[in-house]
Amino acid sequence: MTMTTCPSFIDIAAFAQTAKPGADPFGADAALLPLRGGPVELLASVLSGKGSAETQTGDTMLIVAEGEARITAGGQTHALAKGESLVLSGPQGFEWSADKARIVTMRYTGGAGEAAGVTAIDPTTERVPSGAPLAELLIGPTPQCHNHTQFLSADGEFMVGVWDSSPYHRRAMPYRHFELMYLLDGSVTFIDEEGREGTFRKGDLFLVEQNAQCSWESREDVTKIFAIYRPK
Repeated sequence: MTMTTCPSFIDIAAFAQTAKPGADPFGADAALLPLRGGPVELLASVLSGKGSAETQTGDTMLIVAEGEARITAGGQTHALAKGESLVLSGPQGFEWSADKARIVTMRYTGGAGEAAGVTAIDPTTERVPSGAPLAELLIGPTPQCHNHTQFLSADGEFMVGVWDSSPYHRRAMPYRHFELMYLLDGSVTFIDEEGREGTFRKGDLFLVEQNAQCSWESREDVTKIFAIYRPK
């Protein structure tokens, strides 16, 4: 997959289509997206049949980009449809099964080493008010935002949860973080520092790279699942 010359936004659903079936879908046969810096990896895998993944290092967020899959870890099986996700914290392997599914994995390799655990991300979770973009960046009224971080690494640098906001338009700002997003509702348009424009809608999966300079414009309410690596 061709990378832009500057950090930007990336269509991860399109990247997931580059993955090919193989005997080791979470290892040697996974498609690896080259990222510019940061202790994070982003992989895409095709699952068909049954298998197991070796012990993962760090904290691993799995989200279904296409189809349905079942992930068994920590003695429990989680059935995941498109857009559903979970986090495997600490070093642990897992078993999987699927008729045919495409899975995107965001793995944080720089954590302090949590105990093994599983956190299923609940998109219907109750959310609390959270901070809005800085006033000097806004074009128009301040939005109302809400958040619930459902997983947070021991060092506080990797987090996964659900966020929502009323419509707003924000000028370009530098992203200190990598952020993987899946839109549960609404749409958003980004423009990066080279003038490249992209719009993502409900059901889309995308990434904003660390150090990207991107504006944000949403003309309707937006709800998203997020996975963020942000250094302190």
